[in-house]
Parts: sequence; C-alpha cells; structure tokens
Amino acid sequence: MSVVTNTTTIGAIEAPSRRNTELALLAFAVVIPVFAYLNVGLALDGEVPSGMLGYGLGLGLLAGVAHLVVRRFAPYADPLLLPLATLLNGMGLVLIWRLDQSPRLIALAKRQYGAFSASAPNQMMYSAIGIAMFVGVLLILKDHRVLQRYTYISMVAALILLLLPLVPGLGTDSFGAKIWIRVGGFSIQPGEFAKLVLAVFFSGYLMVKRDALALASRRFMGLYLPRGRDLGPILTIWAVSLLILVFENDLGTSLLFFGMFVIMLYVATERTSWIVMGLLMATGGAVFVSTFASHVQSRVAAWLDPFECLKTAPEGSNMAYACDQMTQVLMSFGSGGILGTGLGQGNSDLIQFAANSDFIFATVGEELGLTGVMVFLLLYGLIIERGVRTALAARDPFGKLLAMGLSGAFALQIFVVAGGVMGLIPLTGMTMPFLAYGGSSVIANWALIGILIRISDTARRPAPAPAPSPDAEMTQVVRP
Repeated sequence: MSVVTNTTTIGAIEAPSRRNTELALLAFAVVIPVFAYLNVGLALDGEVPSGMLGYGLGLGLLAGVAHLVVRRFAPYADPLLLPLATLLNGMGLVLIWRLDQSPRLIALAKRQYGAFSASAPNQMMYSAIGIAMFVGVLLILKDHRVLQRYTYISMVAALILLLLPLVPGLGTDSFGAKIWIRVGGFSIQPGEFAKLVLAVFFSGYLMVKRDALALASRRFMGLYLPRGRDLGPILTIWAVSLLILVFENDLGTSLLFFGMFVIMLYVATERTSWIVMGLLMATGGAVFVSTFASHVQSRVAAWLDPFECLKTAPEGSNMAYACDQMTQVLMSFGSGGILGTGLGQGNSDLIQFAANSDFIFATVGEELGLTGVMVFLLLYGLIIERGVRTALAARDPFGKLLAMGLSGAFALQIFVVAGGVMGLIPLTGMTMPFLAYGGSSVIANWALIGILIRISDTARRPAPAPAPSPDAEMTQVVRP
C-alpha cells in the first residue's frame, strides 16, 4: 500500500455577476421611454416626433456607458439599480418634453420672461452630468469603507452646504424658500448633495456610538427609554433641522434631514423608542414653527382645504398662489381616473409654474391615471428594496448604515413629494428623484445610485479563500 499526499488550493466560490441580466433590463429601460416619446408626439401632432431618434440614441448611449463601467469596475453589483434609475430618468425626460410642448406654458414664459426656453434639452444635459457623476463614483470610490475616514469632515461639509443659501449675494429666494444658490448663471440646490454627505457622517458617527445609544434607562408603556445623557445627538439634529425650517423656509430638507437620522439611529440601536421620540419631536417642531412661519402656514392652509383657501387668501399672496396650485393638482389627479387621459392629452399644464418640477407627478396622475401612479411608485419601491437588501448583505457595519441611510433618505423623499402632491401631507417643495426637472436632483441621485452599487458590489463579491495551512493536506490511500 502506498500513500500519496496531495495538497490542493480551494479558491473562492464564484458568484454570478448578473451583468447580462442588467444589460437585458437596460434595453427595456431605454425602449419604454422611446415608445412613450413616440406616443406623446402622435397625441400632440399626429406624427412621429422629429427628435425621437436623437432622444433614443442619447439615452441609449448614456445607459451603455454606465453599464460598461459597472461591468468593468463593479461586476458583482446589484443588477436592478441601474436599469430602474435609467427607466425613471428616461420617463422623466419624456414628461418634461411633453410639458415643453404646452402652448399655455410657452405663452406664460414669454409673458413673464420675454422668451421661452425648453427644459428637456437642459434635463438631458443634466442627466449626462449625472451619469458622469455615477461613473466618477465607481472609478474613484474603490471601497466604500474609505468614506469612514471622513466622518467629521463630512459633518462640516454638510453644514456648509446647508448654510450656503443664507449667504448674501449667493443664495436666492424661490417662492419663499431659500434653498438655492446661483453660481455663474446656474442655480444649484445644495441640500440635494448635503443628504449624501450627511449619510456618510451619520454612518460613521453611529457606528462608533451605537452601543452607548442602545442602552436603556427605564421602561415606559412598553418602550425602553434612552438614558438622558444620550439624548444629545438627536436633540442637536432636531435643533438644526428646526433652524433650517425657520431660516430657509425649507420644510422638505428639514424633514429629510431629521428623518434620515432617526431611521439610521433605529437601525444602529434597534430601539423602537428612538422612532417614537423622533415622530413626536418632528410633529412638535413643525407645529411650533407653523405658528409664526408664514411660508409654512400657507402650505398647511393649501393642504387642509385648498378650495376654501383660494377664496379667502389675499389676491397675489403666496398663500393664494399655493392654494391655486394645489387645486389644479388635485383636479389633475381626479381627471386622470384609473387609466389616465393618455400621454400628451392632459391639462396638467394649468398648474403653470413648477409643473415640470415640484408637480410633475400630477402629470403622471392625469395622463397615466392611478395605474401609472402605482407603476412609478412600484419602480421607486424596487430601488428602495434593493438598497435595503444591499444594506442587509453588507459585511461591515459602516456599509450597512450607509446603504440604509441612503435608501431611507430616498424613501423619505418619495413619500414627502408624492404625499404632498396627492394631498396626504403639506407640500414640501422637494422634487421626485429622476422624474422632475432639475440638475441638482438628478446629479445627486445618480451619485446615490453609484454609492449603492459600490456597496452592493462589495457585499456580493465572493470573499477570497484563506491560504491553506500546512496541515490542510488531503491524504489519499492507494491500494496496490
């Protein structure tokens, strides 16, 4: 009998990259908006729109570049995030182009500004910059854990971004809200980028402090209350969010800022008491500020009863303007019914200003009906679900918190925008990600998708097997 000793090296188990699945879904994500573009053209003029080929090639080129970069630099990333974002971005371009063809909006722009400038070409440019930002995130951010080094730098950067609209000569006032800055002829909304930087800060901070924040002092009505000494972080964030609401009149950023922190605090500590405390503090703060902030008062009045508010509000006031917009929005949803009037055949342009930005979801409700609204909410829900799944699959606590924070911020933005437009909550002035007109929003959200794809690639990537030890030998007995 002879003994043969054979040493083998066991490599990492190969995981499917799913890039071909992503490519197939991307093809559908490009074709569907192109057919929607054709539908709008036929509805408006009865002929194929002249820009359809250029629109399809442009969207397809952007999607192809993004896919190639993901295939090369994040081969194990989630296969649904990129197609979902592309589909929403493409449909947003179609809806914006549809509103560009409205004679009412063209006449209104000429009367107000002396000339009309189409928004769809600008949005296509912003989408290209957003894809460039997406590509840059994947090329530069090789490992998301590097961001943990910049925890407190992120805090400073976020505060600077949030305070920029208050700088004299730099910030601009738009319908009572001070959320924009003007640089070189371009308007930028710093709050859209602040949410990304804040997610990095919250993740790094909570990863270090979560054990202390999870400790409870006493039990009250079934909830374990946190210790008094640990209330500092949530009180600080609450105070800053109220300051944003008071000085910038920005209800949306204030809710998003505080809500994201509460969500991440709950995920880090698994204490339901933080959620309850967060809801109570947000409600109390909003009620307090609404007693003296006229901008918030007008939005609450437009939410409670826009038709009565329109009768009683002083003509030409911000309240009258907000109530008129809300009445038009509700009538748009009402006239859409179950299946909608059809693309290009609605009257959501009666909303006038911000029809293609803050209130673009009303165009979805009127021209695609309840069915279209549910489809879009499902698409957004899938992005959120994939983000949460990425958080669950992440192998490091910082990655889990960051993915959950970004997904939570995205979900909160969808809720406050859709809820405000449909009358569930007061309007916040935020825009639907990827769908609404605006460069800051589409660029920041493409960066958000890029970070989630990087985390998902790290989470799904097969871990290399450890080097075999000298004792890990396979001995095979060979009988003569």
